[in-house]
Amino acid sequence: MIPVNDPILGQREQEYVLECIRTGWISSAGKFIDEFEERWAEYCGRRYGIAVSNGTVALQLAVACLGLRPGDEVIMPTFTIVSCALAVSRSGGVPVLVDSDPRTWCMDVDQVKGKISQRTRAVMPVHIYGHPVDMDPLLDLAERHGLALIEDAAEAHGAEYLSRENGSQSRWRRCGSFGDVSCFSFYANKLITTGEGGMLLTDDLKLADRARSQRNLCFQTGRRYYHEELGFNFRLTNLQAAVGLGQLERIDEIVTRKRWMGAEYTRRLKDIKGLQLPTEEPWARNVYWMYGVVLSEDVGMDATQLALRLRERGVETRPFFWGMHEQPIFHQQGLFVNEHYPIAERLARRGLYLPSGLALTDDQLTRVCDEVQEVCS
Repeated sequence: MIPVNDPILGQREQEYVLECIRTGWISSAGKFIDEFEERWAEYCGRRYGIAVSNGTVALQLAVACLGLRPGDEVIMPTFTIVSCALAVSRSGGVPVLVDSDPRTWCMDVDQVKGKISQRTRAVMPVHIYGHPVDMDPLLDLAERHGLALIEDAAEAHGAEYLSRENGSQSRWRRCGSFGDVSCFSFYANKLITTGEGGMLLTDDLKLADRARSQRNLCFQTGRRYYHEELGFNFRLTNLQAAVGLGQLERIDEIVTRKRWMGAEYTRRLKDIKGLQLPTEEPWARNVYWMYGVVLSEDVGMDATQLALRLRERGVETRPFFWGMHEQPIFHQQGLFVNEHYPIAERLARRGLYLPSGLALTDDQLTRVCDEVQEVCS
């Protein structure tokens, strides 16, 4: 079976982890945490990094630092992982949804303006499957309406966006460099992995200090076990940071490999009728975190059937996200009832992604493409 993802862990990661074990720095303090935070923030063009235990809690911490009050609204795509809506809901806020762009599969930024109300506090763009959101219109809306912007860059390590903001000279910016705070996941299937793990990035010192306090149970410097505020235990370990730092040292190689894989998949699959492939807009550099395909309606099967047929041929796949507006748990909370987002609904039913991990060999990629061709012909 060709797995949908396998990470590559090298000699440097082993050396760093062994150093943690030899020195005893295996918990939530140590030099690898500090260096991982500093170097990831620098790579993404940010001032401060706050490492946390996973990407979901990175979003929770970011939202918590905004101090949402009951009824405050955060606009986000319906086509995303549940972590985004969970973070807002558990902080007392209300997720407000928009549909997907049919080409990039990211949030349709043209719909955001129409969802802004007196209760809107923030916008949460999510870069989907390695392709950036069109950020300039969102940055403009956030500035004009006084909204916070929480960037979810969990799937976009190293992806870039050509910013044309304020009519100034265009410049490429890495995903994770936008808005008040950006969030990353370092789960096992990400370009850089710590097994579990995540990070917040920001340029705001006060927000960074608050996030550091919140992730560490709001311990006080002078009176450690005296609490004036309730926080979270969202800490990353030095062991995990050591694994992440080893990969960060070869991030350019990782991004180059992922972009090659995306281009090679596209070259081999582009002539298959009825198959929509990932795009790369002129203002984007896609890192193809996962290489997705979407079946057209005239193909005689849906994504579930395609996945079963590929599995029979030894190719593992994963389904696309199911929209937040179709999640039973949110209906039970009275959210999104009778809301419909046709692009996201189509993606959920007709999309899946193919093996995309860094350990995928050239021969395996060729075999995947051959099997997709056979099944779809």
